[in-house]
Amino acid sequence: MTVSRESYEVIVVGGGHAGIEAALAASRLGQTTLLITMQIAALGRASCNPAIGGLAKGHLVREIDALGGEMARATDATGIQFKMLNRSKGRAVWSPRAQIDKHAYSAYMIAACEAQSGLDLFEDEAVKVIANRTKTRVSGVVTRNGAHFSCKALVLTNGTFLNGLIHIGDKQFTAGRIGEAASVGLTESLVTLGFETGRLKTGTPPRVKRDSIDFSKTTIQTGDADPEAFSFSTSNFHPPNEACYITKTNLETHRIISGALHFSPLFSGVIQGVGPRYCPSIEDKVVRFSDKPSHQLFLEPEWSNANQIYVNGFSSSLPEEVQLASLRSVPGLERVEFIQPGYAIEYDFFSPSQLKASLETKQVKGLFFAGQINGTSGYEEAAGQGLLAGINAHLQVNNKAPFVLGREEAYLGVLVDDLITKDTDEPYRMFTSRAEHRLLLRYDNAHFRLAEKGHALGLVSTTFYMAVVKQKQLAKKAEATFDTIYIKPQKVAALIDLQAPLKESQSITNLLRRPHVSIEQLKPVLPGWIQDLSPTLLKLIATNTKYRGYIDRERLQVERLAKHQNTTIPDSVDYLEMAAISFEGRQKLQRIRPETIGQASRISGVSPADVSILLILLKKICFT
Repeated sequence: MTVSRESYEVIVVGGGHAGIEAALAASRLGQTTLLITMQIAALGRASCNPAIGGLAKGHLVREIDALGGEMARATDATGIQFKMLNRSKGRAVWSPRAQIDKHAYSAYMIAACEAQSGLDLFEDEAVKVIANRTKTRVSGVVTRNGAHFSCKALVLTNGTFLNGLIHIGDKQFTAGRIGEAASVGLTESLVTLGFETGRLKTGTPPRVKRDSIDFSKTTIQTGDADPEAFSFSTSNFHPPNEACYITKTNLETHRIISGALHFSPLFSGVIQGVGPRYCPSIEDKVVRFSDKPSHQLFLEPEWSNANQIYVNGFSSSLPEEVQLASLRSVPGLERVEFIQPGYAIEYDFFSPSQLKASLETKQVKGLFFAGQINGTSGYEEAAGQGLLAGINAHLQVNNKAPFVLGREEAYLGVLVDDLITKDTDEPYRMFTSRAEHRLLLRYDNAHFRLAEKGHALGLVSTTFYMAVVKQKQLAKKAEATFDTIYIKPQKVAALIDLQAPLKESQSITNLLRRPHVSIEQLKPVLPGWIQDLSPTLLKLIATNTKYRGYIDRERLQVERLAKHQNTTIPDSVDYLEMAAISFEGRQKLQRIRPETIGQASRISGVSPADVSILLILLKKICFT
């Protein structure tokens, strides 16, 4: 696609999940924006699993929606199965997940980008970043075909394409993903600007033909009968509920894989990049968990009524014939046929310790990184970074303060803070366990937490925001009402099977605080206006009530920590001169150069004693 101008306020490189959110955010905020991608037809392509959300990832998607991003709406429009995960555990770790029609999802995102005012799309490959003479300020980008574009802010979201190298057994070939060319030149350009690069590895399972599977030997998995939408703005939500299936590997599968490990580039030393610990290949599973007789495999359709099935849990870089033989030892897959074998891919990334909390690079002003270029894995982590980078590119162009979320405000805040303060020695994946304030950061209250910020930025419409405000007010009123309504013991006994009978009337609040009492059991005694609230809002209100004591305690802890967490550190500080701080602490502080005391305290190798000394030294610096 040709464009009519050579200068833009914001340029985004890469049309994956990060690039789309960055480009849409910048253009919606009024910046002239150019999205450069190698294939416009591949915008928003789900290159690995055909799903959005999941444990902690669903929280990220909800937060993206609350801030005005697109991923949640796209998922609601193109999902083919929706399910709430972790229902057997506490509400803080419940998380929504959806199987998507990957063709429809990509088509949705292409349409959204093409319809967006102020956003141009250009099909080419960016190969060089242009900066000023001192290499301190970005000024543009050069493409493979010789196009030059100038800009005030540049967002790089290159995914696995930077010098991408695919491995299938002893076969190797350059690619960004199967069937698509790698991006060559951009890494080298960034290195000349002073950036440090490394290599990471990820992988994907085989795709197989549906009609070659015997589903009678598998276990069917359907979605929720009453699914929740990802986006707050989605109404009349009645998505399809297409089935997925579960089967398991066995000792014969493991024997075949173990006997062929010398053919795996993961074990032969051919692959140098580090892979994701929490999403291991089938080879890794067989070796690392040799005591387990089987591993679950999920058979997932890649689009509605697809003949192409994704074998989730069987990521592999083994030779194609070994992959096929081992899969054919699995129940239901005895006659399975490949559409595409699994493969591993190595790619360049840039240590996110080179970034500020705004995702702007420390070395070059106006240059932002988002997505797998920062060492993350997952569509949701990428999209969240893209949204934040697009917002901050807009703010940087307009000389405004950056938009940064705290760890106590959002999983997005946890994500960015972890990236810029911790060493990235493997692809980063979000988990609920990474959020120390996860009871405050539930998926169900994302819009209550963040919609006001999205509205203040200009990405959330007034209609959307006022709808959130109304629900927030209703929730607060209902929680207060629960404190005032008392139920007599006989009535409670008729509603709830308690082990010991009550001796006196109890408020709805006190009843809900009991572990096995649900809002559904108490619904007959609730005022009519509360009964009429949506099931989603009613569950949120019940959760706030049930865990009120813990939530209040968590908020108090956050307030106490905030006293020093947000203390800023001057850019001019020379940590190497601070002899009272441990040698390792000085080295880490000097390399990462945290922006706040909170960031400094979370750097691996910086001890609490180091932080205390740093606070004392900073006071001396500020008063001299």
